[in-house]
Amino acid sequence: MVPVVDMVLIALAGLGAGAINTLVGSGTLITFPTLVALGYPPVTSTMSNAIGLVAGGVSGTWGYRRELRGQWNRLAWQIPASFLGAGIGAWLLLHLPETVFERVVPVLLILALVLVVVGPRIQAYARRRAEAAGQSAEHVSRSRLAAVVVATFAVGIYGGYFTAAQGIMLIAAMGALLPEDMQRMNAAKNLLSLVVNVVAAAAYTVVAFDRISWPAAGLIAAGSLIGGFLGAHYGRRLSPNALRAVILVVGMIGLYRLLSV
Repeated sequence: MVPVVDMVLIALAGLGAGAINTLVGSGTLITFPTLVALGYPPVTSTMSNAIGLVAGGVSGTWGYRRELRGQWNRLAWQIPASFLGAGIGAWLLLHLPETVFERVVPVLLILALVLVVVGPRIQAYARRRAEAAGQSAEHVSRSRLAAVVVATFAVGIYGGYFTAAQGIMLIAAMGALLPEDMQRMNAAKNLLSLVVNVVAAAAYTVVAFDRISWPAAGLIAAGSLIGGFLGAHYGRRLSPNALRAVILVVGMIGLYRLLSV
């Protein structure tokens, strides 16, 4: 039985993660460290988190559906790349020894926190490229499209293994390769991250049903569903710096908890 205080904390973490994922990505850096800090094993935390955040991905993607218009020619290639990458990442998580994950995850968490810090620079660079480019984002060269698909596949592997900050990685890749508007890239990021989470969640459910904390996953799902909706409709009014500060604080707590066990 999950203590009431823990239930409230997990649900609130899910709410925050759903909103943050919709806006800037890296919401997993709220939920994953929260679960670890409450005593859940790292692999259980990442699997329960991936399942719970599917709901927030659905509401966030739906909220940004208008910005997806005109991107489907490219997304028709990126979606399968995310799907295949996520399958490989989930396979790695399920088949590598849990000790490997416990050793690698602090490094991945540090990398994700660094990406949160440099995220504004990445997004500013992406905006400058979008404003300076004269070509349409809907008609990129074959070589550039291939590079975007390969990058999407690589991020999918990362996301299937450890979901934190995959959204920022996608924004970085698309921002460097595409003359796209930031809001349109954010919409694509939400959809591709949802694909990764759905694939990973399905794999975890089929192969490792008994290793998942279903109460935690359910609480995260409920919170992230609302958070994704709020992020898509009202979150643009919030300060991105304030959101990043929350992510960094919670992420550092989770990192300390991982390194101290």
